[in-house]
Amino acid sequence: MSENIQAVKVLSKTTWTPNLFSFTVSRPDSFKFTAGQFVRLGVNPSKLQHYKQLNDPQSQTRAAEQAPDEDIFRAYSIVSSPFDEVLEFFSIVIPDGAFTSQLQHLQVGDELLLNTMPFGFLTLARYQKPHPKDLWLLATGTGLAPFLSMLQDLKTWEDYEHIVLAYSARSFEELAYVDKIQQLQDDFGSLVDNPARLIFIPIVTREPMDGALTERLPKLLLEGSLQKRAGIALETDSAHAMLCGNPEMVEDTKEALKTLGMVMNRRGEGNIAVENYW
Repeated sequence: MSENIQAVKVLSKTTWTPNLFSFTVSRPDSFKFTAGQFVRLGVNPSKLQHYKQLNDPQSQTRAAEQAPDEDIFRAYSIVSSPFDEVLEFFSIVIPDGAFTSQLQHLQVGDELLLNTMPFGFLTLARYQKPHPKDLWLLATGTGLAPFLSMLQDLKTWEDYEHIVLAYSARSFEELAYVDKIQQLQDDFGSLVDNPARLIFIPIVTREPMDGALTERLPKLLLEGSLQKRAGIALETDSAHAMLCGNPEMVEDTKEALKTLGMVMNRRGEGNIAVENYW
């Protein structure tokens, strides 16, 4: 096993919907990361308690066939603050996925593997010029994770005047972490002089919901509905935009932002940053 791979214990699990859940694991003392980065988590399905506790021999046989004795790794953005004592992750269940179809059976006390080498450049440090006044965080589904990490870092609240968090899901029940989001301003804004103002915009695309927008992010941007709801303009010379979510959303929203005059961030220059670990 690589020296970068360490075993971690599952400490808690929260089920949001049958296909969405969060979990926390122990954090190795030496592990460090920057808000917005992701890591590779590993699971050995045959070692999960779910399979060990099956009493029916036939079920055990089927489980052994479905859960081979091998380590499977996938990339996961970190939800928790870089300063938290535990690590939190947000996951979707892919029914036929070799990883998440096993990970959904997690129980407290289960062992996972953590590659302690963090990856990714969806961090505020990539913007090398002086910080503009507005930060637009645009997420779908579990793409919310890196933005929650950023919003639990005091520096984010110090560096901007407005933070717009637009979070899109298919249904109301899939809007996870809403209570936490609504508490962030009080919890972190109160610790900073002249903190940024957080503007949270929920988006539900497949059912009506009071107070939520209903169209996809690219359309909302191009028609100006998102900016209108935020109450601020998307100024190309004073805004950063960060995208994380399903690949189609990221690609379409990136193109919409370009149409509005923003440019991809490269070598510290430009407004748009995206995460690509799918």
